Amino acid sequence: MNQSSKKAIVIGSGIAGMAAAIRLAVQGFEVKVFESNESPGGKLTSFESNGFLFDAGPSLFTQPENIEDLFTYAKEPIESYFQYSQVEVSCKYFFENKKTITAYSDKEKLTKEFVDKLGEEPSAVINYLNNAEKLYQNIGSIFLNHSLHKSATWLHPRVIKALSSIKFGYLFSNLNKYNQNNFSSKEAIQIFNRFATYNGSNPYKAPAMLSVIPHLEQNQGTYYPKGGMISITNSLYKLAVKKGVQFYFNHAVEKIIHHNKKVSGIVVNNDIVSADLVISNGDVYYTYKNLLDLPNKVKKIEKQERSSSAVIFYWGIKKEFSELGLHNILFSDHYQDEFNRIFTKKELSNDPTIYINITSKMEEGQAPTGKENWFVMINAPNNIGQNWSDLIIDLRKFVIQKINRILDTDIEKYIEVESIMDPVIIEQKTGTYKGALYGTSSNNSFAAFLRPANFLKKIQGLYFCGGTVHPGGGIPLCLKSASITSEIIKKDYAH
Repeated sequence: MNQSSKKAIVIGSGIAGMAAAIRLAVQGFEVKVFESNESPGGKLTSFESNGFLFDAGPSLFTQPENIEDLFTYAKEPIESYFQYSQVEVSCKYFFENKKTITAYSDKEKLTKEFVDKLGEEPSAVINYLNNAEKLYQNIGSIFLNHSLHKSATWLHPRVIKALSSIKFGYLFSNLNKYNQNNFSSKEAIQIFNRFATYNGSNPYKAPAMLSVIPHLEQNQGTYYPKGGMISITNSLYKLAVKKGVQFYFNHAVEKIIHHNKKVSGIVVNNDIVSADLVISNGDVYYTYKNLLDLPNKVKKIEKQERSSSAVIFYWGIKKEFSELGLHNILFSDHYQDEFNRIFTKKELSNDPTIYINITSKMEEGQAPTGKENWFVMINAPNNIGQNWSDLIIDLRKFVIQKINRILDTDIEKYIEVESIMDPVIIEQKTGTYKGALYGTSSNNSFAAFLRPANFLKKIQGLYFCGGTVHPGGGIPLCLKSASITSEIIKKDYAH
């Protein structure tokens, strides 16, 4: 039986789910995608309110080559579907002591900022970013593009060489200590500590291996997709449909059917849909518990620490702030305490770090003339039943006070439109266990190896992709997980 006569089902139309569906369709499978929501995208959706356009989820776009590769694989011209441009400034950083750092994508300009404003040695910045690049090339690129659960990965000569290059400190020193050894100023340490939040982790516990993350943003560059982040979702959906993928929205899958250690289909809307293989793009915990009934797998995940979640305020602002850019960070003055509250006390900080994304800085039509669309995100604990209504009332007050102090403004009088996202809503809309944005945290040295695999050995024809399995969360890694999963399937069904 060849692939063209085989049927594949993808559960969930997040970025990884659609990318996997596209790859399988190109391989010759008949692909159907079942989505519980009314539109594709998973966390990567958008909405409009009074002329303000808001990307609802991820707001940072790096490594566009992951999308380029997908279109090349599908033999479709990407420019007909998706356009993007590099951003000169990756982020603007603001501190309570009134210091500001403009993180230019140009390494020389970035270094000058750290030297002139923070008193760092030029070699400190350059060496740090060079080491991040080496770490990615020697180790990161291998483990982010291949399954860690296949023996063939570990037997490859390049992997053996990469393992020998791992320094003890990368695994057994935390990111904060690593950064303290590289920089002298509190501000520089804090800037590079924040990269732990890119996978929902605590820099005071996460391994120094996460120092590889700045390579993606500062060395490779930050980009802006024309039309906002939702254009990623729209382009992948359009490409999937072009390749013959069938989508079924408002179709919540109730069960994955498997007999004699082999998948045979799914139950959706009380109907059985047969398939030769099933890929779950949903939260792997939800899949194990509700679709497969695998209590041992569920217990294993419950023992692992969840990543952080978020509270997001979507504000339509009736003013333009020239001091802000596309990406902005207003740092907490009590950074370690903020993470202690999030991960240990499971509460929100009264001095939160605030991330503000403003796509109207890049493109007309994202907000009415003379106004701005603010995506205001605060790192939050995952949901364990906290009283979020009361917590958010206090948080909103702290956020406004901090913005007023740092930007010397009265922001509340400029808020024309407001919507709020919290961990409970995230959990309800995306099926994400406890609203944890990245599945498990990376707050121990071996977290990457404990993340669930892209397949299940005990059930033939069952696969996984997305942010809660290898290699992790975020748009680049979700796209990589789709590639890893589709390559595993290609080999499994080669004969």
